[in-house]
Amino acid sequence: MTDSLVGTAAAEQSAAPTTQVYDIFIKASPEAIFEAITTPEFTRRYFHGAEIDISADAYRSHGPDGSDWGSGATLEFDPPRRVVHEWRSRYDPALAAEPPSRVTWEITPGKDGVTRLTVTHDRLEASPQTARSVAGPGWMHVLSGLKSVLETGQPLA
Repeated sequence: MTDSLVGTAAAEQSAAPTTQVYDIFIKASPEAIFEAITTPEFTRRYFHGAEIDISADAYRSHGPDGSDWGSGATLEFDPPRRVVHEWRSRYDPALAAEPPSRVTWEITPGKDGVTRLTVTHDRLEASPQTARSVAGPGWMHVLSGLKSVLETGQPLA
């Protein structure tokens, strides 16, 4: 049986779920959101300084110092609606020892210029330390930062 989670409820659970689902509404076009999650010019402003480049060919994630933070395969690439990629946390030795998990970004246009972004982080069954590290505040900080950059042009901090 797969556990699931929505939003910040993860922080309240002792064992992180193996499927984590986060929804956020952003006043931005699907195209702007897709660009913000797939290009390093945007990601470094809200994703802990990481320069993330996602293309149909690969997912590349580098830390502020240029080190590989977890590059891997892109599994689906459907601009501006959906991107799916492997997730590795190579910035931490304990997390790097775990097998890759998967992140799915789904972008759904709404009314009045508001777009729904759903992020699903799954395949975490064999990666319990990764599941705990990204649960709740981990992903919510990144998504709140993304929303802030897109809506105000300013990062959270």
